[in-house]
Amino acid sequence: MHPVLKLVVQRLALGLVLLLAVSAVIFLGIEALPGDTAQAILGQAATEVSLANLREKLGLNEPALTRYFVWLWAALHGDLGVALTNGVDIATAIGQRFGNTLFLAGCAAVISVPLAITLGLVAARYNGRWPDKVISGLTLTTISLPEFVAAYFVIFLLTQVFPIFQPVAMVFPGMSFWAKLNAVALPVIVLVMVVLAHMMRMTRAAILNVMQSAYIETAELKGLTPMQVIWRHAFPNAIAPIVSVVILNLAYLVVGVVVVEVVFGYNALGQYLVDHVTKRDLPVVQAVGMIFAAVYIGLNILADVISIGANPRLRHPK
Repeated sequence: MHPVLKLVVQRLALGLVLLLAVSAVIFLGIEALPGDTAQAILGQAATEVSLANLREKLGLNEPALTRYFVWLWAALHGDLGVALTNGVDIATAIGQRFGNTLFLAGCAAVISVPLAITLGLVAARYNGRWPDKVISGLTLTTISLPEFVAAYFVIFLLTQVFPIFQPVAMVFPGMSFWAKLNAVALPVIVLVMVVLAHMMRMTRAAILNVMQSAYIETAELKGLTPMQVIWRHAFPNAIAPIVSVVILNLAYLVVGVVVVEVVFGYNALGQYLVDHVTKRDLPVVQAVGMIFAAVYIGLNILADVISIGANPRLRHPK
């Protein structure tokens, strides 16, 4: 087997094992939460008889291990079940909200990726000089802020000091594309602030690393300007680590938006997850957690494959 194909197969197999481990961890985590699912559904005024009947109906009296394997077998066959708290089909509910999560992540990626790469190239071009110091200082400041702090700062600035946007990011079916863009403007700004610094710093570091190569000196001796040297010669040879870090941040934009969605009341997958964790709705938490894990692990595998493919020693083994 070709070394590249062998490594790709190994990464895929490891990803499947990790998904299985994540499903077990999520199940155990929900089981360890205090409280009772039947009590959360019926309320504090429920009688012991009604609670016992509901536990029997939902299968909550079965051993935890049995319930886990029943859920896992159904999930492997595409059946995510129904929410315990309201009986709504989980796959349908997730489908409605996952699109909102992808829309938010996509808007943030369209802005943050080209901006981060451009700032990284400029910082590398003026390495050690004031543009580099300003860019590095500002981006490191934004990444140092916790997400909820950055979110409340943006809300205060752009809804109170400068009343441009609404503080709640409400989207619903039938909204026009531009209306959705206006609704998600504030959470997009926060997500861009969060992921920009990492991608910019990695781009800068990758470019500066390539700039130490001998062929860069040859390009400079040909009379090319510093920016031409970076764009034509350094950037193409630094693309592998840059693409890898971009993909990892795209994974974060999909998976790590829970706090931002909750702060802005955005009706998407993260908000859906938080709502059902408080209710101990295990099928919903399992399903959403597995989707988040699959996206994150899948994009990490993609980043690994790109790094492997960019290695000439693996592409052309002796």
